[in-house]
Amino acid sequence: MEAPFPPFEPETERGTRLRDIPLRAIFPNLLTLLAICSGLTAIRFSIEGRLELAVGAIILAAFLDGIDGRVARFLKSTTRFGEQMDSLADFVNFGVAPAMILYFVLLNDLRSGGWIVALLFAICGCLRLARFNVMIDMPGRPAWQKNFFTGVPAPAGALAGLAPIYALLLGFEETHAFAVVSAFYTLAIGLLMVSSLPTFSGKEMSKQVPRAWVLPLLILIVAIIALLLSYPWEMLLAFTAIYLASLPFGYRAWQAHKTRDAQAASENLAQQGEEEG
Repeated sequence: MEAPFPPFEPETERGTRLRDIPLRAIFPNLLTLLAICSGLTAIRFSIEGRLELAVGAIILAAFLDGIDGRVARFLKSTTRFGEQMDSLADFVNFGVAPAMILYFVLLNDLRSGGWIVALLFAICGCLRLARFNVMIDMPGRPAWQKNFFTGVPAPAGALAGLAPIYALLLGFEETHAFAVVSAFYTLAIGLLMVSSLPTFSGKEMSKQVPRAWVLPLLILIVAIIALLLSYPWEMLLAFTAIYLASLPFGYRAWQAHKTRDAQAASENLAQQGEEEG
């Protein structure tokens, strides 16, 4: 008798079933499902006009997205099923949910034009994630490229795209002009997600911290959390401005690495020519 549900992981090509899934392999996928629930709930909160909770749900989804992969690697329970579900969760949480929040709160004043902007933002999020999945398996990439993303990552794009909502929560007046400016801003963030602009990933930076920086770093993190809890919308706007201002520095760092690689390649060719001569 067949089981009523399909297996967690499909059968192999030879028809042999994979071994039973350990319980620790389910926990990271549970985090991913909770992130999806948080993103979808953010849409509900925006429809009900509870903007603070809508933004908080997106932030929670971003937090869960940031730890589910790390938890899976820590528990040694990474699976192809989990990787695919994580990608779908990112599309819902950082493509669809922010677009719907912006539309229900601001862009609906522009009628069809606002809906088109929301659609384009969600599509940009989808294309950005698809490109990211393809580029993961690209062989022969230099090691330094691991510290860069191509385009603004989806979580950062979602949080930056919600900047008009932060402004509303700070007391900005919801006018037609503000909706128009928000539409152009939302479209710009969406285009940054699918652009080829190199942006810092921070993966290599977070591996080791110099001993002398441990205590100052702890104090800084506590101060940022305290400020975020006390002045959430001001801090989120500040984080957005700082992140967007850092984009040119990521491009400069990328170009510096490429220049060094080109110089090293030319020196190797010259050395090979001298040896052959």
